[in-house]
Amino acid sequence: MTNTKGKRRGTRYMFSRPFRKHGVVPLATYMRIYKKGNIVDIKGMGTVQKGMPHKCYHGKTGRVYNVTQHAVGIIINKQVKGKILAKRITVRIEHIKHSKSRDSFLKPVKENDQKKREAKEKGTWEEEEEEEEEEEEEEEEKKKKKKKKKKKKKKKKKKKKKKKKKKKQQQQQQLELMGQAVI
Repeated sequence: MTNTKGKRRGTRYMFSRPFRKHGVVPLATYMRIYKKGNIVDIKGMGTVQKGMPHKCYHGKTGRVYNVTQHAVGIIINKQVKGKILAKRITVRIEHIKHSKSRDSFLKPVKENDQKKREAKEKGTWEEEEEEEEEEEEEEEEKKKKKKKKKKKKKKKKKKKKKKKKKKKQQQQQQLELMGQAVI
């Protein structure tokens, strides 16, 4: 077997089941609910050969775009030579699971919401003052942006004037040279 090119080449350990997890697939795998927009991890399961993802998608994370009875359509980014393509594949639900990648983002958001609720109950929450401060900061940023734009415009005008002066000087020099050549 010197030059194997099979579809499942090199997947001996990739698609194998973990120790003491062989046999029938647990029912919890079939009870999970997938909706459009969910982020899922792809992990091929060797027990079920139907609807299996190709080995290049094993371990990748994608977003659900289609849900059918036994399978799910997923959009995954795949690198092909120098470019990254958004590939659409259909995989049975045995080979996917909900991703925990978004949990690290949602956790602090939930904590902040709970802190706000507690502060409102205690009466230490001052929403109006914070909103006023935010508005003031936004106004200051707008003013700074306007000043920067004005400075850029002035610089552009100066550059244009300098270019025009140089062109005029060059034209005058050329005319003088031509006038001397004629004489």
